[in-house]
Amino acid sequence: MRRVVLVDDHQMFRTGVKAELGGGVEIVGEAGDVDEAVSVIKAVQPDVVLLDVHLPGGGGIEVLRRLHGSVASKFLALSVSDAAEDVIGVVRGGARGYVTKTISGAELTDAIGRVADGDAVFSPRLAGFVLDAFAATDVPAVDPELDQITQRERDVLRLIARGYAYKEIAKELFISVKTVETHVSSVLRKLQLSNRHELSRWAAARRLV
Repeated sequence: MRRVVLVDDHQMFRTGVKAELGGGVEIVGEAGDVDEAVSVIKAVQPDVVLLDVHLPGGGGIEVLRRLHGSVASKFLALSVSDAAEDVIGVVRGGARGYVTKTISGAELTDAIGRVADGDAVFSPRLAGFVLDAFAATDVPAVDPELDQITQRERDVLRLIARGYAYKEIAKELFISVKTVETHVSSVLRKLQLSNRHELSRWAAARRLV
């Protein structure tokens, strides 16, 4: 049975994944941020790490960077994101595959086994994209600034760049105006920007709009 560490910053999601995997693998560790992931993976040396792309502390790419060459574990990215920079970033960082969170429990168990055996595994919709991206001359570069931003912060940022008011963003994302303000403040701090107009230009420059 494959020994697996599950890395995701949402406890409820980790619980759901464990339930979906059932007895198909052995979950030997969990982590919710970069530091915790590095510590757990070094300690238990799993066969496979299920790694979310967006994590507090620098993201999945930072986990891969810090563990490079120090463990024999294989890494399989499991993310809600299918953005080019996310896929290319973790594959360049050393991940053996990338599947989205729409995958079924049985498919994920199979993917874990294949990655443990050395295969490269991608969600069907991403496989052709990955091949095309690595063959292209304009493969998106890994963007350290972008990797600091969580998926929800990206959602807010994208709507800001489209000219939405905070109240409209709250309605669109089913969150409170206060939560929108918190996300905006967080992004401004991370990117060292001053206002929403600078945020809009930053997002447009990275084609997040």
